[in-house]
Amino acid sequence: MKQNLLLISLDTLRADVAYSGKFKTIEKLRSCSATFINTISSSPLTPCSHASVFTGLQPYNHGVRHLFKEKLKKDTTTLAQILKENNYKTKAIISCPGMNKWYGFSKGFDNYDDEIPLLADGSDPLKTIDVKKRGTALKRASVVTERAINWLEKNKDEQFFLFIHYFDAHWPYEAPEIYGGDNAYENEVAYSDHYLGKVFDYLEKNKLMDSTTIVCFSDHGEDLNGWYPNDKGGKKLGHPEENGHGCLLYNQTQKVVLIIKNRIISKKSNFNNQVRLIDVLPTILDLLSINSKLKNIDGISLLPVLQKKIKDSYIGYSETFYPEEQAKTEPSLSYVKNKKAFFFDNEFKVINNLDSDLQEAYDLISDINEKYNLIK
Repeated sequence: MKQNLLLISLDTLRADVAYSGKFKTIEKLRSCSATFINTISSSPLTPCSHASVFTGLQPYNHGVRHLFKEKLKKDTTTLAQILKENNYKTKAIISCPGMNKWYGFSKGFDNYDDEIPLLADGSDPLKTIDVKKRGTALKRASVVTERAINWLEKNKDEQFFLFIHYFDAHWPYEAPEIYGGDNAYENEVAYSDHYLGKVFDYLEKNKLMDSTTIVCFSDHGEDLNGWYPNDKGGKKLGHPEENGHGCLLYNQTQKVVLIIKNRIISKKSNFNNQVRLIDVLPTILDLLSINSKLKNIDGISLLPVLQKKIKDSYIGYSETFYPEEQAKTEPSLSYVKNKKAFFFDNEFKVINNLDSDLQEAYDLISDINEKYNLIK
């Protein structure tokens, strides 16, 4: 029996918001899937994080460590390449500049639709490092869904891999239609949730749900400068350098969505094990029964966890080198340091502020909002 793959990226979606129960399509997917409550992203930047999903490698191994500086290393192998070699029809629908084919993400896709508009001033969004300015150039969820359904209609009888990328939860928070949510950010989440639901409706109508493995993730979250209890961004909260995401490695940006549906997985199951986005690629290959020659990846297949054969958690790693990029255009923020963070079993976190005397450690059991640095 053929097994299709639908890989969904809900860019900029906080895990705590996604799992709040407010969003109909996400809840519908969770009801027939496994949800990993504690999933760690490798980076708070779109290209770096997606590169880890596509390759199963940490940024220091796949090579994309800045917003707009490096491409995937030439010797990396992507999920799309592996599936293409296994006779899958492959398609990607991209909705922001941070996923442009310039980075090397199109490897293995028959068609990589990364068309986006220019910025309001006519400039190329790929060439600005201002994450907010870049965020104004996007394909809206309605367009992503329309193109996804059109492609599915032409390829539904083939074994397919479709990657769809929704960018609406990124700043600016101005949803063109309101489908729910308790604030402007959640309005955007609800907007993309609504249009994702139309993709699922199509799969159900065409009896493709049972034969399609679905993996839904977010690349990083968002700091809303005080809208949520664990926010730390903005001048009032002590971090003027943080404009949504990019500079900090706290859980509001580094704890992300991971939901997996496959016919062998127990429905409506939640896993508290700490896992990573780098585990997505090897897990998908196991679920699709693909024996890849891929070696030396950083991720570990979660299939034994999904089958409840083991209860392992895995050490999480995140990094950001965005501060040094930001300092080039905003000299007043030159004091902000690049960072690396290590996450231990949902209980403890260490953040290394590079080239700095400031180091941080947090007890995530007693201090879930990471307010009290244990290193004085």
